[in-house]
Amino acid sequence: MKYHIRKADGGDLGRILEIYARARAFMAQTGNPTQWGKTHPSEKMLREDIAQGNLYLVCSENGIHGVFALCFGEDPTYKVIEDGAWSSDAPYGTIHRIASDGSGGVFSAAVAYCRERVDYLRTDTHHDNRVMQHVLEKNGFTPCGVIYVEDGSPRIAYDRL
Repeated sequence: MKYHIRKADGGDLGRILEIYARARAFMAQTGNPTQWGKTHPSEKMLREDIAQGNLYLVCSENGIHGVFALCFGEDPTYKVIEDGAWSSDAPYGTIHRIASDGSGGVFSAAVAYCRERVDYLRTDTHHDNRVMQHVLEKNGFTPCGVIYVEDGSPRIAYDRL
């Protein structure tokens, strides 16, 4: 499928919420019920992402198939990394909250879009999210160590130069 990426706006919120609900159900079915629980990301967080211009949609001629946040600048949760190190101290973009409706190639399309905007990418995922770990490594990301998100839970940190 051929995808294009565009910024999300408030009119997309219904479809965005559907995609995240599907992603949470998929995560639970594949052994990762706690990373996003039943409500993450919240509608409030998504509205803030849209207002800040950080939320993007992966689309085809048939509609919206995926959603992700691309944030620039230092991510506070990435300041401390344990059991490893980041590959670089260069400026980076962070991919957060990526989800799809199950269509193939959404993550690869998002990464290609991000790489056009920044050379160095970082992201993270839960230890139980084996599917995302596989997709990250398939798309050239390398595990770097462990970071801790705001609630104190650990995540596997990845980057791609």
